Amino acid sequence: MSEHRTDSSTPAATSATTSTQPLADRGSNRSQRPGSATFVEFVTSGWGDRPPSQAQRGDAADFTAARRSALSAQFPGQRLVVPAGTYKTRSNDTDYRFRPHSAFAHLTGLGSEQEPDAVLVLHPVEDGRGDDGSGHHAVLYMRPLAGRDTDEFFSDSRYGEFWVGARPTLEDMETTTGITTRHVDDLRDALAKDVGPDGVQVLVVPGADETIEAVVDEIRATEAAGERDDVLAEALSELRLVKDAHEIEQMRRAVDVTVDGFEKVVRELPRAQRHARGERVVEGTFVGHARQEGNTVGYETIAAAGEHATTLHWIDNDGVVRAGELLLLDAGVEIDSLYTADVTRTLPVDGTFTEVQRRVYQAVLDAADAAFAVAVPGARFRDVHAAAMEVIAQRLDEWGLLPVSAAESLDPEAQYHRRWMVHGTSHHLGIDVHDCALARAEMYLDAVLEPGMVFTIEPGLYFKSDDLLVPQEYRGIGVRIEDDVLVTADGNENLSAALPRDPDAVEAWMRGLLGS
Repeated sequence: MSEHRTDSSTPAATSATTSTQPLADRGSNRSQRPGSATFVEFVTSGWGDRPPSQAQRGDAADFTAARRSALSAQFPGQRLVVPAGTYKTRSNDTDYRFRPHSAFAHLTGLGSEQEPDAVLVLHPVEDGRGDDGSGHHAVLYMRPLAGRDTDEFFSDSRYGEFWVGARPTLEDMETTTGITTRHVDDLRDALAKDVGPDGVQVLVVPGADETIEAVVDEIRATEAAGERDDVLAEALSELRLVKDAHEIEQMRRAVDVTVDGFEKVVRELPRAQRHARGERVVEGTFVGHARQEGNTVGYETIAAAGEHATTLHWIDNDGVVRAGELLLLDAGVEIDSLYTADVTRTLPVDGTFTEVQRRVYQAVLDAADAAFAVAVPGARFRDVHAAAMEVIAQRLDEWGLLPVSAAESLDPEAQYHRRWMVHGTSHHLGIDVHDCALARAEMYLDAVLEPGMVFTIEPGLYFKSDDLLVPQEYRGIGVRIEDDVLVTADGNENLSAALPRDPDAVEAWMRGLLGS
């Protein structure tokens, strides 16, 4: 090994302490991109004609128009700014894969990795003269495909065709979305038009894109602006509480692909048991499936074996998978439209429940069934949780684990049973795994259930290995059963029913997949 000097008098050390190059510019020090006039002329010439456009109207376009119209009715005369968002830094100069803001995706139908730095604006017009008779005209502002005679074509790692492939043209995007599309360079002037104390008010979705928020803040000068932005975010969230036909179709597709992923995981359980980090085998199997068949996973996969199943959001997934223990798999595929499933099954690693495991599992299943029974039109969202908790409290009482009766424990001021299930039973599901999260309590927790609502039912019981208030036989057992539920006109539908829930059915299903 050659000697490495660290004396401060060396040229390298002197350079490091006296450089005037800003830190922000130093990422380019590694670059050896050509830039001579000769190269530029050569690289921008000699290209054949582009193939004809293959853009077609998206299957969501008719539905997104209705969604925008419903939003328009709540904000007459106001300009609504809904950014797609931008890339988020993972580390140094590398970014996470782009995912558009959920409100942007919901109103445009653009999913997958579309369309970084784009902005949807609903411009107010005379009531009834806008899109589909609404009070707004929607315009999508984006950076389109650049010509091959431009520097962007070969030198821009964010937008350049050499780097990220051919981007859609303005015409392509307008065809796909059914929304008037303009160059993003026109955005600032469009946002500022007719803005003033007695003119148009501008609202922007908070937290979606800091750069766009800064532009809007410069344009408007009112102390109440931030409060109005929150109202817009709230409305966009509540707009998704009841799913339309297209959204329900997307949810069915996401769940179906997720079911396939669970089957792949079961087939890989023998390999997981042989690996030092078998939980990673489980996670990798499901994540690989999600990337092959969808966009990605809808949230970080929980692959929790043994004691790890008692940690509600266990995502380290670095543990062993042992025969005789349970595997709690909480996972969902997010398809290209960004709609995601959210399903949990707790499986005996070797395909057969022990007596105690089955006892705990059956209690959780009974709680889930009780929740299903009340998840019908006319009931309140909070009733779903209450029904599950009655079963959980009763079963814990029967096992002698509560210091009081089940009825006493269910008192809001007691809640002893919640020691072993501290989470809620349900949450809305859709384009976000915890969809509609900014909705008001009266529209969510206290809401009357309606056909078209989609949410989870996911009771559980979790007995940690060091819990001295439970008998030894229960310690280290964690069970959760989670299904995705659609409220229908006459009851509900379990969208994830293709995955067995009954313990006998689970064992038979696993035997079939494992060939045992």
